[in-house]
Amino acid sequence: MSRVGKNPISLPKGVEIQTSGDTITVKGAKGQLSQKLSEGISIEINDGILLVNRSNESKSQRALHGLYRSLLNNMIKGVSEGYVTKQEVVGVGYKASNQGNLLELNLGYSHNIFLEVPKEISVKTESEKGKNPLIILEGNDKQLIGQVAAKIRSMRKPEPYKGKGVKFLGEQLRRKAGKSASKK
Repeated sequence: MSRVGKNPISLPKGVEIQTSGDTITVKGAKGQLSQKLSEGISIEINDGILLVNRSNESKSQRALHGLYRSLLNNMIKGVSEGYVTKQEVVGVGYKASNQGNLLELNLGYSHNIFLEVPKEISVKTESEKGKNPLIILEGNDKQLIGQVAAKIRSMRKPEPYKGKGVKFLGEQLRRKAGKSASKK
């Protein structure tokens, strides 16, 4: 048995689940998400608890069982509570600003980087004197937020010597000691 797949998912108030064929649509206060189920995976709803079932015990079905349970759990949490990711821009002269969903990054290159964030995600930037600029991504789709955050981070990954770059808030970096002066 899949340890993840057999865990039940409790449905919060205000969340509706509709199935049509092999597509599941989850609606809530923060929006609506849909997911297509693989062949052999089905869902069952009893008294506000959602269970994910599989048709047989093949290796691929066991793997998909846990995957779809996690995807559905993320969808339910997304439409009821939402997801927030915060990133910190570390470095002298590094800046982040936004106008609507257009994010402008100044990361030490000869030009500014403009990134169009998908409309499903709201982006905010915070710049306080004496603190590193923050990029805040909010939305209901965990996968899309993670993908956009990874794209922003790839613009300038944190380097191990000074720690300059775009990192997640609270992320611990492995730091390296620099060159030491030779002793003669």
